[in-house]
Amino acid sequence: MHLSIILPAKNEAAAIGATVEKIHVQLEQMGLEASAEVLVVNDGSTDDTAAVAEAAGARVVHHPYSKGNGAAIKTGARAAQGEVLVFMDADGQHDPADIPRLLERLNQGHDMVVGARQKGSQASVGRGLANGLYNRLASWMTGHKVEDLTSGFRAVRADKFREFLYLLPNGFSYPTTSTMAFFRAGYSVAYVPIHAAKRIGKSHIRLLRDGTRFLLIIFKIGTLFSPMKIFAPVALLMFLLGTGWYGWTFFTLHRFTNMSALLYTGSVITFMMGLISEQITALMYKDGR
Repeated sequence: MHLSIILPAKNEAAAIGATVEKIHVQLEQMGLEASAEVLVVNDGSTDDTAAVAEAAGARVVHHPYSKGNGAAIKTGARAAQGEVLVFMDADGQHDPADIPRLLERLNQGHDMVVGARQKGSQASVGRGLANGLYNRLASWMTGHKVEDLTSGFRAVRADKFREFLYLLPNGFSYPTTSTMAFFRAGYSVAYVPIHAAKRIGKSHIRLLRDGTRFLLIIFKIGTLFSPMKIFAPVALLMFLLGTGWYGWTFFTLHRFTNMSALLYTGSVITFMMGLISEQITALMYKDGR
């Protein structure tokens, strides 16, 4: 099997049938109908998602209860038979006609190709601003321009993606984790501009709750990717605060205070923690092959 198209789905009966049918039409146009599979991971749906997907021609893998979008992605990656994996949303946002463009970039030597949503594709202004913030933070941490950190439409090489399954959370932030893990491992990541349509049905994402989780995950992955980019600025800030406070107390009280000592000590400890984290990170990404 050359290609596996994986759709995590929870209560998507209204959209999954049309989505799977469009994918099959696209595969037929590409001449890959015989060497590709459409795999739907039914994440504990309480509606007819599984039955509709099977009727449309998809292979369905079931979760006995809802484990989360990321867990469905991991299940799909383990069950897929293809050498290349394409992840799409099951709610009709992603256009199967963009699949050839992702595969074309992948065939140019990249290991992951992400469909980067253009202006007007965000579900709301707030979510668009949040994604812009995530992209800037991720670009700073990785040293590479990240055009769309949270896009769930992407094509990857199966063997490389499976290397990082243990890192992926079970929630909605698998795109964040996988993108930064690929950069950290030195794999090539490319972007293809896409337009995402309005989803069919109700979104399972909650902006405040999941937005906070995304930020926490970015910093967690940042410590796995480049810890010193987090620890060093904090250590420097504490050092500068200690120096400023010492200068103030020296000219006003003519003495060195405990607060300055505490800030200096904290800056050294934080910096050393960053160095240790760098060594742990290097060991985590050691190529055992």
